[in-house]
Amino acid sequence: MPPPPPRRTALVTGASAGLGAAFARVFAANGFDLVLTARREDRLRALADELATRHQVTARVVTADLADPEAPGRLMDSLASDDVAIDALVNNAGYGLPGKYVNTTWEEQARFLQIMVTACAELVHRLLPGMVARKYGRIINVSSVAGLVPGTPGHTLYAASKAFLIRFSQSLALENARGGVHVTAVCPGFTHTEFHDANGTRDMMSRNIPAYMWLDADDVARHGFDAVMAGRPMAVKGAVYKAVVLLARYLPESVMFRWTLSQSRKFRQP
Repeated sequence: MPPPPPRRTALVTGASAGLGAAFARVFAANGFDLVLTARREDRLRALADELATRHQVTARVVTADLADPEAPGRLMDSLASDDVAIDALVNNAGYGLPGKYVNTTWEEQARFLQIMVTACAELVHRLLPGMVARKYGRIINVSSVAGLVPGTPGHTLYAASKAFLIRFSQSLALENARGGVHVTAVCPGFTHTEFHDANGTRDMMSRNIPAYMWLDADDVARHGFDAVMAGRPMAVKGAVYKAVVLLARYLPESVMFRWTLSQSRKFRQP
């Protein structure tokens, strides 16, 4: 009898709710052990218990606030102390920071960049060598369709951070194309999660976004999982959002800029 395939372990950030929890569920359903990290330990433990029972996987919990520049290093120390090798990384932790750039503090923006950009890049940098050495790795960076169209006023660094994740993922995918490491930027549109509750825009979004534009978090996670397993460097879910991306690619930038400005007035906060 051939030996059983090795067990793989996936690290999911921002796993306490929304897309993070959805990615944890799809990886567990496909036989991956899990390391779940976020700030809310009670939610992480409830999810870990659920997935361990349902899928007979090991689910560890490591609480961390990735706004702290020391958090990625402490997370790596925790994994090393438990002798856990990470085969798949889902960089999902993130949030929105509404309001005009001039009306926010630099401390708010620095925290935002630490979570949305720096922590993602650092976790990849720390985990990639092991993946390359083992000739197996799966990295998902949760980006957004917002990274593929002109940035909207009122969430000044959001689209910029998501555009970074797309280009970062593409470069990593090319660098590791022959080494068994697949990298995918998952680019959802509006998705039913707690994202808009956290930044106080739920009512405004519900009033202005038609039902057909909303995606289901579990569907997005399954689509992203399939994409990274197949080695596709970018995953855009839904015909509506694929059409938006095509328009952004082929229409003159000035046209897309004016359209974005007109639409953004519906969602702008002071």
